[in-house]
Amino acid sequence: MTTLRTRVAIIGAGPAGLLLGHLLERAGIDAVVLERRSREYVEHRVRAGVIEYGVANFLEESGVGDRMRREGLVHHGVELRFDRASHRVALSELYDGRAITVYGQAEVVNDLIKARVATGAPLLFETEVQSISGLLNSTVTIETQSPDGPLTIEADFVVGADGSHGVSVASIPASVVTRYERVYPFSWLGILAEAAPATEELIYCRHERGFALYSMRSPSVSRLYLGVDPNDSLENWSDERIWDELTIRLATDDVPAIQRGPIIERGITAMRSVVIAPMRYGRLLLAGDAAHIVPPTGAKGMNLALADIRVLAPALIAQLHEGDDRLLERYSDTCLERVWRAEEFSTYMTQMLHPHATDEFENGVQRARLRQIVTLESTARSLARNYVNLSSLQEPGA
Repeated sequence: MTTLRTRVAIIGAGPAGLLLGHLLERAGIDAVVLERRSREYVEHRVRAGVIEYGVANFLEESGVGDRMRREGLVHHGVELRFDRASHRVALSELYDGRAITVYGQAEVVNDLIKARVATGAPLLFETEVQSISGLLNSTVTIETQSPDGPLTIEADFVVGADGSHGVSVASIPASVVTRYERVYPFSWLGILAEAAPATEELIYCRHERGFALYSMRSPSVSRLYLGVDPNDSLENWSDERIWDELTIRLATDDVPAIQRGPIIERGITAMRSVVIAPMRYGRLLLAGDAAHIVPPTGAKGMNLALADIRVLAPALIAQLHEGDDRLLERYSDTCLERVWRAEEFSTYMTQMLHPHATDEFENGVQRARLRQIVTLESTARSLARNYVNLSSLQEPGA
């Protein structure tokens, strides 16, 4: 049995956990990052790719945004398609010249891993956390199973950034936490394809047959989604059927077809919203998907996770360097105000763009919302602010 002593133990090597470890390391605070998956798995899992204006600035200020600035695709608008017509929402014109950056989550993770490895700070892959104890004591004990055998970690604080099904959330007594959840009656079938993007900006489409989204990862790789029944299976979706359905839903009178190419990855993801409150229990702090999940329609998942760290890192630094608990005590309330705003926006986008199978009244409301965006500047301006910079709107000057 090996024992490791550290100031902060971080469970989960996603964007939130890795960025927190990076910022603590820069502040001279010992931290260990634990991840149950292999490095190869973590570096290649495909997730969100839209980075908000303020979050992109935060990554750059943190010293891990250089490649994002060089290779990320800056988008000044998005496209809404419905009733076989395309409508551009000029995000930058509507919101002080600010834009989003399309840069995959895997790329953010790769940048953060390289930064951590370069410092020699502990980053332990294939290390399964089996239990967390002492959350109300002065020292937290974490029992793990690593590739080299059992490993015990003792820490002043533990940060759970290991997702909604991770050991961190499960370690909090059910009597002291509330779980708010909504499950949506559809899922997303997502593909990664070797096909040049058909457009320079993201396309959100509401079609009578279902939702569709056209996004991209690079000038030669496209990322596309179809709204499908939650009970559907990948076995029912051949390459030809996927492309045919995408073509039908994304077609306009001016652009009847889209660029096709080999599909290199596919998967079906259930749509749900989750909020865990509070985001702190004793010496355990939750961040990212461990604390909240939003449907990806609003492109808020990774942005919320990184915005958590923008609050949590200075709070931990103040406590561990100066014994000042004030920021840490406000951590949960500060984050949850933003989280609920993101839930509202993501729900708004989701309900507007996914047609209802049996409720024609709801479908009429959806069309009315879309027409408001493309005809009323005030509505479009509100969408632009929330889409481009929601995670930073609480900050002065945002």
